Amino acid sequence: MSSFDSKSEYLEKLMLIMDFTVISVVFVLAVLSYPFLRGGETADLAGHFGLLPLILTLFWISRRIFGKRLEIRRQTLHKQIVCIVKEIVLTLGIVLALFFLLKLDQFSRIILVGFGIGSTLGLILVRRFVLWFYFVRNSDSTEHHLRVLIIGSGRRARMLGDELKKSSEWGVQIVGFLDPMGKSAGRRASDKIIGHVDDISDVLRNNIVEDVIVAVPRTMLGDIQSIVDACQEEGVRLRFMADLYDFEAARIRLTQVSNIPLLSFEPVAREEGALLVKRIFDIAVVVVALPIILPLFALIAIAIKLDSKGPAIFGQDRIGLHKRPFKIFKFRSMVPDAEERMGDVEHLNEAHGPNFKIENDPRVTRLGRLLRKTSADELPQLFNVLAGNMSLVGPRPMSKRDVNLFDKGIQRKRFSVRPGLTCLWQVSGRSDLSFDDWLKLDLQYIDSRSFWLDLRILLKTIPTVLTGSGA
Repeated sequence: MSSFDSKSEYLEKLMLIMDFTVISVVFVLAVLSYPFLRGGETADLAGHFGLLPLILTLFWISRRIFGKRLEIRRQTLHKQIVCIVKEIVLTLGIVLALFFLLKLDQFSRIILVGFGIGSTLGLILVRRFVLWFYFVRNSDSTEHHLRVLIIGSGRRARMLGDELKKSSEWGVQIVGFLDPMGKSAGRRASDKIIGHVDDISDVLRNNIVEDVIVAVPRTMLGDIQSIVDACQEEGVRLRFMADLYDFEAARIRLTQVSNIPLLSFEPVAREEGALLVKRIFDIAVVVVALPIILPLFALIAIAIKLDSKGPAIFGQDRIGLHKRPFKIFKFRSMVPDAEERMGDVEHLNEAHGPNFKIENDPRVTRLGRLLRKTSADELPQLFNVLAGNMSLVGPRPMSKRDVNLFDKGIQRKRFSVRPGLTCLWQVSGRSDLSFDDWLKLDLQYIDSRSFWLDLRILLKTIPTVLTGSGA
């Protein structure tokens, strides 16, 4: 969602352009200084300069993930420095991962390290001196304040006025409020109620107004066309307060189909840049891990065949993103006809809620108990990650049987994100948790997910799986 104040949006774009300039200059200097660092040894200049568009693209994605919207007025310099460091680390981390995966040995790691240090310092200096100097010199002047007239004089209108003053980096000045009912004009001088809605033409004519915002229900306005006509005549932008319903949205977007405007309320934030990085990270980790674990795959498959009759790997229907069904792959840890015998053991279920768990399930094989204890039976799901049905981190995919037993609508919010191999439940007790606690952790992950949270969960999952905690 774009910034309310175009001046603040301009400042954000200006910062990105300056950061791109700093990164480009530092990268060029890092490449050109290579011979001095290596005693006259030269680098492939054309090849290294060809990396710059990739680095700028990855930095832009990192900015979308960590930088979000610029808030110079409220953000401390320390928070901005932390954000810059995260952006550079993620950018260089992906570049180095690509070098490793594609075996690009012709590119110098020394140049990248020097570039990482130099660009971090350069971005901090620009943020501290150039941008801050430009902002401080101009933001204190009321000339740059956005001047807004609000249609309405009740609680909603005043709440909007208070929030507008907080939202703009440059400042917002409320010209006044127009009362649609005609009962409040002149009530208190401090209220800034300067007239009735019918007076809008005179108010716009006699005041400097850049924006008019309608902050009352349409039913209270009568003929809204007079407001539209007055704004068009004066060339003033008209906006409508869009809190039509009590809907807690993570993101609100305005889109258009032909000439029809659509206001979208998204309960779960879907930052395209963050999702792209998450997908790239999933693929990179799996591709790096496969050569290491493929021999383990073969050993487990052979052991399963020797332990009991039946296939080593089986597929099971699960419900995934947006409730779309897909087939999940697992090493077989039960007897071949375990699905058919589900009805025979249903009464032994020890779990509360939609999930199903029996501590000593009679259908589990001898080797299957070890596979489940170590979560080794889940390893084939790495292929589900490659296929895009799953992610490394996300709520565990559930069977149709379990989903049909959901008794609360909020439980289905877990289908708004891609299911995963591990999540907060995995590092917080696994099967020892009740279904309500499990669901609470899934919803907590959905509302607070980030690249760094995924990384922490993955790092915590390793010791949890190795010790078999809560399995």
